[in-house]
Amino acid sequence: MDNKLIVSQSPHLHAKDNVRKIMLAVIIALLPSLVLSFYFYGIGALVVTLFAVFFAVFFEWIFVKVFLKKEPTIWDGSAALTGLLLAFNVPSNLPVWIIIIGAFVAIGVGKMSFGGLGQNPFNPALVGRVFLLISFPVQMTSWPLAGSSRFVNWHFFPHDPQALVDGFTGATSLGVMKEGLKNGDAMAGIMDKIPTHMQMFYGQMGGSLGEISALLLILGGIFLLYRKIITWHIPGSIILTTVVFSGILWLINPQSYADPLFHLLTGGLMLGAIYMATDYSSSPMSNTGKIIFGIGIALLTIIIRNWGAYPEGVSFAILIMNAFVPLIDRQFKPKLFGKVEKSKQS
Repeated sequence: MDNKLIVSQSPHLHAKDNVRKIMLAVIIALLPSLVLSFYFYGIGALVVTLFAVFFAVFFEWIFVKVFLKKEPTIWDGSAALTGLLLAFNVPSNLPVWIIIIGAFVAIGVGKMSFGGLGQNPFNPALVGRVFLLISFPVQMTSWPLAGSSRFVNWHFFPHDPQALVDGFTGATSLGVMKEGLKNGDAMAGIMDKIPTHMQMFYGQMGGSLGEISALLLILGGIFLLYRKIITWHIPGSIILTTVVFSGILWLINPQSYADPLFHLLTGGLMLGAIYMATDYSSSPMSNTGKIIFGIGIALLTIIIRNWGAYPEGVSFAILIMNAFVPLIDRQFKPKLFGKVEKSKQS
């Protein structure tokens, strides 16, 4: 009787992967896109990434050590990944003090206020990103043009927030589309003002660090699928629903709605679908629930892009669907091992 069965609280490790290995795999998958952002945006992208990662790790250490009175959890890599994803969601010319605030909100509010890793209902990096977007709209929507700001002087504390809006900044493709439709321009004329689909696929366009190359993001996603870190259900349902919904609108009125490929390659759709919506803590458990979750994200994204106040809607869509995860899990519970349905019992 010495060898007793010990039942512990979830999560339970049942494979060779652990939290650190999973977080490291996601970071590795993001590295090609990160390197390309350094090439296009230069010192600004490097500074934003370093400060976001450092302060995300620092704030987690403070919260765990001081407030939760536990051993530091910074070595599991989750805080570093949160900081990296936060950097992927902001412009490369964002002042450091705003990055620090974003890291504090992402870790302090989005993660540690719920008890830490595995207990947060919302994606922490997106919590930080949306907070910054609402609080600092000018700085968060001043996008450097890819390739034009590698050697531009970067300011730790700019004297004037408007100084960020200069000859080296411009609107994203989604911003140009939104503004053009607002002015009554036809979609054909708007498309002449933005990069081609192939340029967007490779990454030659303005935006945040995580918007610039759908190709590299997809390659990273394939790596995560191969490693079985993620499944196809959430990314696949988001991409397919985006194509179907935006395609229907485009077929109905191609002069007022963009084509499906445009929606796939612009903004943070690939980043959100592959790396943020698939967060273990804030996504459904069952495969059916994951598909419902992904469909909801895609529908909300296209609705916000076409009729909302902001040109982009991925972050808001993911956070909204995060709130529905408990209901989705309750409706689509996985079958318990050994449980027999009542109808079969009778």
